[in-house]
Amino acid sequence: MMADFPDMMTAVEISAPGGPDVLKACTRPVPEPGEGEVLVRVAAAGVNRPDVVQRMGLYPAPPGASDLPGLEISGTVIACGEGVGPELLGQRICSLVAGGGYAEYCIARADLCWPVPDSLSMEEAAAIPETLMTVWHNVFERGYAVEGETILVHGGTSGIGSMAIKLAQLFGISIIVTCGSDEKCAAAIALGAAHAINYKSHDFVEEVKRLTDGKGVHLVLDMVAGSYVPRNLACLREDGRHVTIAVQGGLVAEINMAQVMSRRLTLTGSTLRPRSNQFKALLADEIHHNVWPDVVAGRLRPTMAKSFPLVEAAAAHKLMESGDFVGKIVLIP
Repeated sequence: MMADFPDMMTAVEISAPGGPDVLKACTRPVPEPGEGEVLVRVAAAGVNRPDVVQRMGLYPAPPGASDLPGLEISGTVIACGEGVGPELLGQRICSLVAGGGYAEYCIARADLCWPVPDSLSMEEAAAIPETLMTVWHNVFERGYAVEGETILVHGGTSGIGSMAIKLAQLFGISIIVTCGSDEKCAAAIALGAAHAINYKSHDFVEEVKRLTDGKGVHLVLDMVAGSYVPRNLACLREDGRHVTIAVQGGLVAEINMAQVMSRRLTLTGSTLRPRSNQFKALLADEIHHNVWPDVVAGRLRPTMAKSFPLVEAAAAHKLMESGDFVGKIVLIP
């Protein structure tokens, strides 16, 4: 089941591990959908930190995935593989993908596709899947956050941070974020954070203690790791949870395990890309039932930073690495 589409497409590949300039436009065959898959004419593709790490040669694509970067897309379904019903053909969707998003056409699993409501632009839709699935899984499923709790999130104006702020608002959770400037702190407050700490001018451990009357937070969502981990643990109240989703500050942390035992702390973490298709499908279904109605109603929208033409992916990565933005960056084929 398919519509008309060309044999070849423009894509952006990683010509060699390195800086942003190794991202090169190329021509590749349009991929064919397999069992349970659909072919999407890409309207927009999200740019995420894992794309940068993959470009550096430190985060290879999992077996069977496209070597092209790009973990989330929006677009129109133009062909369906075996086992996919015809009702998806012609539908506007957004989806998490294991790779291949930096292209005019991309394969997605049918069970990871969410319908894009008319209230959402395709650029906004492309900015949702990776951050929404990451934050939902790690804050609510691994971190067990519930209404009335307080959480600490680093990188408050990043794609992950801005999505965490918006989900916290929806589910009655107070969120404290850290940012690298007073301007970003103001932006995070405008997005809905209860408090924003400039980590360059303030000790975030002391500020968290002050803001929580010495009690600490229930959960830390950590994207830094390294030397931040013991400081994060100092921010937790008893029975607190610490969830690591990236290691931008280093792979190794030294912590006092006696503190973990005596205060009954929980340390966990995850990375989404290598998880099984079955896990991702279950996660997508849970979000579709619990969060997607808020997207349809307009209560949850991503914060958009800037859009770039697909062939200017290198410029998008330079902006990502500069940190001088708020929200999500997307590419437009």
